[in-house]
Amino acid sequence: MAKILVVSGSARRDSVNLKLGRVACQIGEELGAVCELVDPREHELPLYNADLEEQDGLPAAALELKKSFEAADGLLFCSPEYNSSITPLLKNLIDWVSRPATDDEPSLSAYRGKVAGLVSASPGALGGMRGLVQLRSILGNIGVHVIPTQYALAAAYGKFDDSGALTDEGAMEKLTAVMKELVETTEKVAAAVDV
Repeated sequence: MAKILVVSGSARRDSVNLKLGRVACQIGEELGAVCELVDPREHELPLYNADLEEQDGLPAAALELKKSFEAADGLLFCSPEYNSSITPLLKNLIDWVSRPATDDEPSLSAYRGKVAGLVSASPGALGGMRGLVQLRSILGNIGVHVIPTQYALAAAYGKFDDSGALTDEGAMEKLTAVMKELVETTEKVAAAVDV
């Protein structure tokens, strides 16, 4: 059974990316995975600073997030797009989780060998897809296997009802396709590692 960590890259209270993440979690559980949703508003991280890290070690919020990343088999990032890139919040989260908690910890232990899927949601016409290019590059460079299928939900403000359900049938099909590939690939990688 795949364990999927779903990470929103938005700090907004009514974030469409957080809503997309919740729907993705429901889909993942219907596919037989165990899903955990990370709401970054619940993890107050300082801006990454090597001097701060050297002086105090990893902040408690970074250690907590790191445990969730390490326990997961797969990752789904729900990333807004800011100026054709990812949010500072998401980059900061990725950077803190990448740092070793102890001197003997293997490099990039929270990421290396994991499988990830990418989705985005935006009120704009492109759905945030330009930011996913940057995110794919970042994750690939830290040892994450990013699945080819991704999805960018355009005009997202009109695609959720008051309960947070995704009301667009085509969008549900595309999000389900991402989750299906993510769960299946994660299970295959986990099985190969166990052999």
